[in-house]
Amino acid sequence: MPSIFGRSRRTAPTILAVSAATVVVGSVLFAQGRGQGSPASVPPPRSTATQTYPADQIQAGQRIFTAQCGFCHGRDAMGGESGPDLTRATVVAEDVRGDKLGPLLRAGRVDKGMPAFALSASDLTAVVAFVHDQKTKAESLTGGRRSVDLADLQTGDPESGRRYFAGACATCHSPTGDLAGVARKLQGLALLQRMLYPAPGREGSKATVTVTLSSGQIVTGRLAYRDEFTVGLIDANGWYRAWPVRQVKFVVNDPLQAHVDQLGKYTDGDMHDVLAYLQTLR
Repeated sequence: MPSIFGRSRRTAPTILAVSAATVVVGSVLFAQGRGQGSPASVPPPRSTATQTYPADQIQAGQRIFTAQCGFCHGRDAMGGESGPDLTRATVVAEDVRGDKLGPLLRAGRVDKGMPAFALSASDLTAVVAFVHDQKTKAESLTGGRRSVDLADLQTGDPESGRRYFAGACATCHSPTGDLAGVARKLQGLALLQRMLYPAPGREGSKATVTVTLSSGQIVTGRLAYRDEFTVGLIDANGWYRAWPVRQVKFVVNDPLQAHVDQLGKYTDGDMHDVLAYLQTLR
């Protein structure tokens, strides 16, 4: 299977046009539905401002986006089976060189399962460049939400995945403990997404936050909301409390942060190898 994509499994994923009906993104094959019946046949919202970026910056952004965002939003930012098409998102259309996307990426949307990303200024700018470049391309296209050909997820080596797991994941997870039988519960893309970022959603989140008020008072609780303007928690008495982030200091303790950090370390081959290993845990 890897040979049809014309690249090593250890190199950064690329986007290759296969036909008018399909597109290969990295090592995942997507079918593109087109026609009047698709809601995506409506052109995406026009950008507030025309934006162009250097080709090397766009390419750098593609690599980062693919590794850290592609499992949800699609590796071309045009949507996956669980994440929205960013080329049709209002926040992207209204963004001008990162003024809206930047704060969103740094804060995340924890209540909706989107983690906060600790990107450097240059990496953040590169991601913004890639998303806008994809949006510019999308403005001349129509199509439908893509589905994944599950055969393209079966390209990994289980033994390589076992070794990678032992070095990067075994501190927190055990194949005979919390992951025992995981392949019976989740298959294919669902298992890959859970592996990369097992976002439990707002109610199931185990993230906690410690907020220090200007008076010196310290309040702790389960993280309930966080964006670039507000941090909120559920305190020990079950009350929701929130503060403007500029008026307090806060520290978030999120058990899933290790998954976010790991996203930037995986190669495409690593992802498929670990997935292949997890599929043996039945």
